[in-house]
Amino acid sequence: MHRNFVVSSFLLAIAPPVFASLDDVQLPPGFVIEEYADVPKARSLALGAKGTLFVSTRKARSVYAVIENDDGSTRTIEILDGMSTPNGIAFHDGDLYVAEIDRVYRYADIEDHLDDAPDGELLDIDLPSDSHHGWRYIGFGPDNKLYISIGAPCNVCDEYGFAQIIRVNPDGTGRETYASGIRNSVGFTWHPESGDLWFTDNGRDMMGDNIPPCELNRAERQGMHFGYPYCHGGDIPDPKFGKGRQCESYTPPVQKLGPHVAPLGVKFYTGDMFPEEYRNQVFIAEHGSWNRSKKIGYRVSLVRLEGNQGVSYEPFAFGWLQGQSVSGRPVDLIVKEDGSLLVSDDFAGKIYRISYIDDAN
Repeated sequence: MHRNFVVSSFLLAIAPPVFASLDDVQLPPGFVIEEYADVPKARSLALGAKGTLFVSTRKARSVYAVIENDDGSTRTIEILDGMSTPNGIAFHDGDLYVAEIDRVYRYADIEDHLDDAPDGELLDIDLPSDSHHGWRYIGFGPDNKLYISIGAPCNVCDEYGFAQIIRVNPDGTGRETYASGIRNSVGFTWHPESGDLWFTDNGRDMMGDNIPPCELNRAERQGMHFGYPYCHGGDIPDPKFGKGRQCESYTPPVQKLGPHVAPLGVKFYTGDMFPEEYRNQVFIAEHGSWNRSKKIGYRVSLVRLEGNQGVSYEPFAFGWLQGQSVSGRPVDLIVKEDGSLLVSDDFAGKIYRISYIDDAN
């Protein structure tokens, strides 16, 4: 089930070529994947109150809006340009928040101004300007506070003010550290029932093909430390920074993920379209490895939970990696109101839609 959608001539001129057919992507029985929209270098996703899909970029300088037409096709428009690494994006009370490396802007009443976006209000938040792991991920929690990741400015180091997730009020005031010991989180979300913060973390490089694992973590309260740079994966001391440290002193992951798979976006499934067994289970976009002799990742994985513990970790949508050839790199996820799952791909410049159809066996 693949459809072609209407896009502007501007986007056709700059969109990257299609790298491979979605026929290569495998899903469990009953699920289908299709192209939903063309968005150059699509990264983080946020849904507006009126159904607008906002899409950030990292290596590009733009932010886009994807609007769904009555016939199910989409059109994509560029709403902001000339920005610097605008990876972080969030929607709250009608306003769009966009994070560059060292600043966050708020764009008021954005869905009423898609064709003439207002000037952004620069929030007074002190953020580091280091570019290594400097692209921000942001999101609003159930406490109505804006959470911002601050990755370590290195592969592995112990630097004050980094490797943490902070939170602020919507106007940028009241900054506080929420969780620390986090090497580089580029995806977090909140449990739909408990409201706990869950996040992915990218494990350190240069320890070999198979260690350490990347991580899915849960922070049920403020002040928890998740081990970096002293311990990795809950039980692997760092060769340099782990001396004299006890890994048991830090919070272990809910689920160890594949080594170097680069887990980014993470979402609980809260829709009604998928079978009940997927309700409140965890989907993760794995961007794919670079620090391995053989590539892994490049897929959407599923972590099944019992309570707050992972009991299985399995591929859900895969096929963007054929041998060692890459045709796509999933980045972020979002559940639409109809229950379908949207997936961004910054390699192919696409948004995909994964749906469940009862008779598709």
